[in-house]
Amino acid sequence: MTDDEAAVRPLTLAWVSRHLEAGERIIRTEALHGGITAEMRRLTIGTRHGGTRHLVLRSFVAPSSVEHAEDWLNREAGALSLLTGTGVAAPGLVAVDPTAAHCEYPSLLMTHLAGRTVLDDAGIETRIPLLARQLVAIHALRPTQRPREYVALTTADTVVIPKGADAAAWAAAIEVIRRPAPPYEGRFLHRDFQPGNVLFDVPPARPAAARITGVVDWAATSWGPADLDVAHCCTVLALLHGPVWGLRFAEAYEEAGGVLAAAASERLYWLVRDGLACSEEVQLVAQAWREAGRAELTARAVEQRLDAYVTTLMDVLA
Repeated sequence: MTDDEAAVRPLTLAWVSRHLEAGERIIRTEALHGGITAEMRRLTIGTRHGGTRHLVLRSFVAPSSVEHAEDWLNREAGALSLLTGTGVAAPGLVAVDPTAAHCEYPSLLMTHLAGRTVLDDAGIETRIPLLARQLVAIHALRPTQRPREYVALTTADTVVIPKGADAAAWAAAIEVIRRPAPPYEGRFLHRDFQPGNVLFDVPPARPAAARITGVVDWAATSWGPADLDVAHCCTVLALLHGPVWGLRFAEAYEEAGGVLAAAASERLYWLVRDGLACSEEVQLVAQAWREAGRAELTARAVEQRLDAYVTTLMDVLA
């Protein structure tokens, strides 16, 4: 096993081993980068016939996340069970220990999906329609048991205005989210649908032939407006690739058959709400992206893109 296994605690390793098939053993662990709230590791499992397979271990180790871990892991476990057989490619649930009754930290063990996250600028025009069609498929799900109603944590008083931002645009945006939420028709939401949680197969010689192989991180699954999921992906695309791509995703979602709020003021509410929510997480988001290979996305660079995006929203839709 690699030195990295030292980061997977003994009780957790024992718990994982109890959920392997007869004759299997853990032969390697590898940290997966890009996550913010949880520690992710790919486990290579040696099979009894001499082959290998992979599992993924999610553990909530940070003190700030442990208090929410039980809820998040139970919601993810429920979502993964629900998604089995739906046509939406998601990991399969192997085991969950939401209260750390067996592991050192609250953990979830799931199957590993082929593919990789793609955060590069190159090929974004090809990937956006794929992302849009995938989100439309998620919103089309009609579970027999609805997940809990969405929660919007950001308030007008918690927004962090970036240094040097367009003060007038941000003041106007903050006033937008002081209003009551618009009425909406509920949908099954991923609640963190964005490129960092979507896996792609991209042939090296044919980037235009890219395809989605799966969607991960279902811990925030909720019931709420499709606009909210769309808005989140718009924000992330704007910060990763520039404001124009955020706006393009909303268009692509409708082109793929998705339905958004009819009134521009209602669309603006959800888009602005998510954009302002990201103002509170710039440091964490930028760090995760740099670890994933986007070294140029410093916290300052992300702040500047967020300012440009919020300003664009207020110019175009307000």
